[in-house]
Amino acid sequence: MSETLATYELDGEIAIVGINRAAKRNAVNTQVMASLHAAFERAASEARVGILFGHGGNFSAGLDLAEAASRMSGANPPKPWERGRWTVPLDLVARGPIPWIAALEGACIGGGLEIASACQVRVADESTFFALPEGKRGIFVGGGGAVRIQGLMGYARMADMMLTGRVLSAAEGERANLCQYVVPKGEAMAKAKELAASIASNAPNTNWAVCAALPRIGDMSHSDGLFFEGLIGGSARSSEGTDRIRAFVERGENKVAAPPSDPTKG
Repeated sequence: MSETLATYELDGEIAIVGINRAAKRNAVNTQVMASLHAAFERAASEARVGILFGHGGNFSAGLDLAEAASRMSGANPPKPWERGRWTVPLDLVARGPIPWIAALEGACIGGGLEIASACQVRVADESTFFALPEGKRGIFVGGGGAVRIQGLMGYARMADMMLTGRVLSAAEGERANLCQYVVPKGEAMAKAKELAASIASNAPNTNWAVCAALPRIGDMSHSDGLFFEGLIGGSARSSEGTDRIRAFVERGENKVAAPPSDPTKG
């Protein structure tokens, strides 16, 4: 893995991976994605949760258009087996063994949004903005966005962004389900670490089921989904889960409490 293009830090049980091409607003070329792929595989082998962020004030401005232009001109056409150079590593995030949190700031555009959409949780600071400019550039999403982004925000919203070039703020992105949290500028990583610590304390089998099984169930028919849910529910049971249930019954641990009331609302 190139430390130049993808940084990697293991903080206890949390892997922190950074897209490190700040001079290009973290535009992703083949080398960047290969470095990220290696980082994702390493995290899957040694961490319980991953955090993905971009160095230099932007998450990612998306596909490296200079490389894309070279490929489209025929000067450097992709080999048939390279067609999955985005989808394979991003599936390791979207349907792999551990949860991933995207800590977003600045540009989250095109392929950058495709990468973020592979994560289970997305935290955006107030500087974040979302766009899908493929229509203006004469290309189409190619990193799983047609499936994942559309799954998050629906066809109508995604089509609007792609056809018109509309740019969404962090708050608009939250309303469109592109992120689940919006925090003040500069605080996305702190919030991501807070969430990661909480997620890492979950039973690993349940985290695995949420990441690897739940999205697959969503692709199934009603009856097949119910059948698969039963199989996964049995597979996710463990002695740790038994101990956690006993702790709740006997000592009241991990009770669910109502959220605090919002003083701004009557």
